[in-house]
Amino acid sequence: MSVPKILHFPDRPQFSGFMKPCRVEGEVDNLEVNGDIPEDIDGTFFRVMPDPQMPPFIEDDPWFNGDGNVSAFRIEDGTVSWKQKFVRTEKFVREREAGKALLGKYRNKYTDAVRFKVRSTANTNIVHFNGQLLALKEDSPPYAMDPQTLETKGLYDFEGQLPSVTFTAHPKLDPETGEMVCFGYEAKGDGTPDICYYQVRPDGSFSDICWFVAPVCAMIHDFAVTENWVLFPLIPQLCDIDRLKAGGEHWQWSPETPLYIGVIPRRGPKPGDVKWLRWNNSFPGHTLNAYEDANGHIIFDLGISKQNVFFWWPDNQGLAPEPSTIISQLMRFTIDPNTTSEILPDPEILHTGNSEFYRIDDRFATQKHRHCFFDLMDPSLDTDFKTIGPRLGGGYPLYNALAHLDLQTGTSEIYFPGRTHLVQEPVFIPKSGSCVEGDGYLMALVNNYESMTSELHLLDLEDFTKARAIIHLPVRLRPGLHGNWVDGRDMQSV
Repeated sequence: MSVPKILHFPDRPQFSGFMKPCRVEGEVDNLEVNGDIPEDIDGTFFRVMPDPQMPPFIEDDPWFNGDGNVSAFRIEDGTVSWKQKFVRTEKFVREREAGKALLGKYRNKYTDAVRFKVRSTANTNIVHFNGQLLALKEDSPPYAMDPQTLETKGLYDFEGQLPSVTFTAHPKLDPETGEMVCFGYEAKGDGTPDICYYQVRPDGSFSDICWFVAPVCAMIHDFAVTENWVLFPLIPQLCDIDRLKAGGEHWQWSPETPLYIGVIPRRGPKPGDVKWLRWNNSFPGHTLNAYEDANGHIIFDLGISKQNVFFWWPDNQGLAPEPSTIISQLMRFTIDPNTTSEILPDPEILHTGNSEFYRIDDRFATQKHRHCFFDLMDPSLDTDFKTIGPRLGGGYPLYNALAHLDLQTGTSEIYFPGRTHLVQEPVFIPKSGSCVEGDGYLMALVNNYESMTSELHLLDLEDFTKARAIIHLPVRLRPGLHGNWVDGRDMQSV
């Protein structure tokens, strides 16, 4: 397939305003700071954004089909430095050599201009494990990067151990055992319902590999892990290989398909152990955490929407919700792993607000948590949408505040960054020497639509409603997907 060289980005919302591609690599030391950064913060906030280096030849390319561009915010001695580099995927290198886009539709290799060995954009998450900084996209293996320089090392198959052709964008790190819990869906290739589950020990060796089959070939963007169980929520966005071969979209919303949650033992599972429990047709978003209560029941907290959040992939009638009507809420499923029923009990709503991008104090992952942090759209706040609207661009869920929910007291706090600001995903930073859950700081990138630049806001959990520090960037960073905090000691121990 021959494609022309496209000299500018399409006149579409996902390529305009704040969503205009950034395409910047570089570094800046001593970023400007209003306020003060506590001296006990020593580490790096890594995040990745989809950022196309070349204008696509697909006119209505979704915003998250761009190349992975990784930022590293190094915080030490009260100062912040910033470094940013593209992941040198096969796609990135070959397109740079050709001087034009070669990748076709999102996750449809049949629309590409050339054949790729591995089609990854490495643009969804960035995690640090066993000395490797891993840039992740759930349709392919990770790309390894140097955590200090952000130089790309290459595709990473865990020294030849990776059993599946795909790898999750949301691996879970167990703070007690040091294991990384992982899986791949469409694990035998596009359109396959196969799932491959496995754990990676702290030394990098694999264990508990188990292959099993989902009831439908659906998206599994996120999952959850307890001490003894693993849960796989299936989003009713389904793949059909014949549709792909005909040049269609990878995903299509299925209003007839229920929400399935697969449950398997975490250690030593066998294919026949999986239980597929179902609830009403709904969209499971990002997970907060899961753990087991005193009765052995699994407590599973995640975002749930009753509508198709990925509205740009409608159903087979072309129907999709109006984006402004989509609401996601933090909900809790209580699951008996030994149940003989296939029906999930109705979930409890933990927070009634429209929320997403849920985080906890990661030191309590797989265990009972008290503190929840997330993005919130609160229409009662004084956000100036008249100013933001023309500069917004499209394709990104909008949140105007950060929220802290205390599940023990039932109280919540809100941080409002400003009338012309919207927030991205937060990360939690523990205070040095403290083992108390929630004793620390919250950090998030914030879009400033007045200056059209990005800011990094740091909150002290002791006074959540105002910023401890605002770090100013001299550039605009396109909205990203995910990121993580890495303690400086973990970087030095490699």
